[in-house]
Amino acid sequence: MAQTAEVTTPADPAPGPGRDPKAGRADHSLLRTILKKTPPYALIAPALIFLAVILLWPIAQMVWNSLHGYTIRHLSPAGPDPEWNDFEHYIRLLSDPGFWSILRNTVLVCVLMVGITMVLGTLVGILLHKLPQWFSTVVAVGMMLAWATPAMSASLVFRWLFLPGRGLVNHVLESLPDWLVGSGWTDYNWFLEPLSLFSVLITVIVWQSFPFVAVSVLAGLKSIPNELYEAARMDGAGGWRSFWNITLPMLRPLFSLILVLQIIWDLRVFTQLYVLANSFQNKDVYLLSYYIYQQGFNASPPNYGMGSAIAVVMTVMILIVTAYYLRIMIRQGETR
Repeated sequence: MAQTAEVTTPADPAPGPGRDPKAGRADHSLLRTILKKTPPYALIAPALIFLAVILLWPIAQMVWNSLHGYTIRHLSPAGPDPEWNDFEHYIRLLSDPGFWSILRNTVLVCVLMVGITMVLGTLVGILLHKLPQWFSTVVAVGMMLAWATPAMSASLVFRWLFLPGRGLVNHVLESLPDWLVGSGWTDYNWFLEPLSLFSVLITVIVWQSFPFVAVSVLAGLKSIPNELYEAARMDGAGGWRSFWNITLPMLRPLFSLILVLQIIWDLRVFTQLYVLANSFQNKDVYLLSYYIYQQGFNASPPNYGMGSAIAVVMTVMILIVTAYYLRIMIRQGETR
């Protein structure tokens, strides 16, 4: 009679004397749970470490610099170590009337840039949605070329347009009737006074920013069923009521995201202002972005600690805007 050999696997050893079989099963269950949960975290660990090094370390270094007296003499290996000065930079900054004036200008200019960009981009996006497909595509590609133009190139072009004596804008304004725009525009310098300089700056930023908003809105409009607008027209709703009751609610997450991005981008405007002003003899035309550069690199001597303190203030402003956006998204249940 043939006998069958019983094969035992090493993975499941027979419980010996004094060993609880339930404990062995519990150990295997715990091991399987760990193996199931470990791979996802192990896969994203390198990315998390990379982001921590790229993002968190510069922020920590910025905060550290803002709490020390850190100038150019501390950069030399043979120089002294930066002195801990507690919150002296922040106290000096918050007690300086010039800082509050610069902060006010930054907020006002940012609100104007973001508001005009959002309104113009939304209107252009709606217009593109109503155009024929081929024509809408051509116009969208043309607009995106403006959005893709480097900030330095766009700023130089607009500076040439508004140059006193040779700028095209000055000559066009001078050729118009005096009763309409006045006279003396040929030699008018747009880059000395805050109102005129900020007007040109807002023009540059809006020109480069609204194509992104328009194309984003166009993509969002294509996702809204046309039956909703047909039902609204049958109920007698006009264009404004359809936008308010259909378009805006359907695209609210998109509008919220674009709004936050525009605020963050426009708060950090530096290149355009630097190129347009060419030289900053008038402190009234400073924005926070340039104030950081002026204190940290262009002062005599450069004060990296004060520049870092201003950068911390700007970072806190951006984080507040981002936190407010996330709060709205969580309330609306749109993060799930």
